[in-house]
Amino acid sequence: MNNSRLFRAFGYATRGILDVFLHCANMRIHLSAGATAIFFAFFLKISKIEWCLILLCIFVVMASEMMNSAIEYTVDLVTKEQKELARKAKDAAAGAVLIFAILSLFIAAIIFIPKIQWLLQ
Repeated sequence: MNNSRLFRAFGYATRGILDVFLHCANMRIHLSAGATAIFFAFFLKISKIEWCLILLCIFVVMASEMMNSAIEYTVDLVTKEQKELARKAKDAAAGAVLIFAILSLFIAAIIFIPKIQWLLQ
């Protein structure tokens, strides 16, 4: 791949990220939750491994929201009608994001709750 194609590819990816951030309220919620987790991570001085887990959770949730948006855009491109398979595709993609978000909450709780309890003693 030559440099101009590579730069164009990065440009397309960046445009896609910006589009989802600007037009998807759920992505802004995920970003806010991620920023909150990063604040607590700094405040509670978590370990390097815990940082890796928190950052992985943040980025996996955001990437899954991007994939969910891509699926929704594609389904909307194919049909504007209320079709059962279109609904199922959108719901399944949204469900995948929810599963990752719930997992991320569990991981955050496992990391942060003991540290907060220690501070309160």
